[in-house]
Amino acid sequence: MKTCHSEYGAIQSLWIKPAENAFINQETLHSQWNELNYLGEPIYQETLTEYKEFQSHFTQGSIELHSFPTDGSVMMDSIYCRDAAIATDFGMIICNMGKGGRINEPQAQAKAYRAVGTAILGAITAPGTLEGGDVAWLDEKTLAVGHTYRTNPEGIKQLEARLTPKGVEVITVALPHYKGPSDVFHLMSILSPVDKDLAVIYSPLMPIKFRNLLIDRGFRFVEVPEEEFDSMGCNVLALSPRECLMVAGNPITEARLKSAGCKVITYQGQEISVKGGGGPTCLTRPMLRQI
Repeated sequence: MKTCHSEYGAIQSLWIKPAENAFINQETLHSQWNELNYLGEPIYQETLTEYKEFQSHFTQGSIELHSFPTDGSVMMDSIYCRDAAIATDFGMIICNMGKGGRINEPQAQAKAYRAVGTAILGAITAPGTLEGGDVAWLDEKTLAVGHTYRTNPEGIKQLEARLTPKGVEVITVALPHYKGPSDVFHLMSILSPVDKDLAVIYSPLMPIKFRNLLIDRGFRFVEVPEEEFDSMGCNVLALSPRECLMVAGNPITEARLKSAGCKVITYQGQEISVKGGGGPTCLTRPMLRQI
């Protein structure tokens, strides 16, 4: 079965935005990184090297790969292309970003989707906000969405209006303040499903009710230690069930994944991931998966 409603199935098609299309040049990075709350200014030539390695994991085999083009209306954060739209079996839901510097990304993506004939189900509109990093499929009929500083109740209400009539249950997960409105803190900062019954989680920031819901649904956990949270140990992309792609430098989480029967692939992501707070799930917009 091929579906968009999965975070763990074998990837059949996905979109990325290569570093050269998002970061443009060193001058662009120098002018934008501080405004967008990066930890430091990425080094452009090193981002190209890191991204080439990252992209290689999607060019082997039969994955249909699409690239978002350079667009002068968006900023360097557009490299984290998951956030601007949600893939469903009924068409794309175009988001409305909660981070001001990213406000033009959804329409830029919508243009790219239309250019290749991808259906658009609808769009989240103001005052609603919704970002794709706050959205994770638990199974084909269940979508979890984080209520965060980036995704507000009106955005969730609009999401429900699109999907509930289609038979999809939308579960709202109220997340804590943590580091406040300026920080990158999405639902998928603390949750990465890597199989139908296995998820990488960071329990200290996970609501008890939601953690228990996952247990009730049969999930087992790979727990990320505190010392690997900021280095994105919890941001793990499933290429297929229990085949995981993650940022290098999280040895405890990597070992725990392997103990749970996972194959783990790492990439060097200091420039393209760590500085901007966006791991492999953020850098990709998976479409169809085989489950």
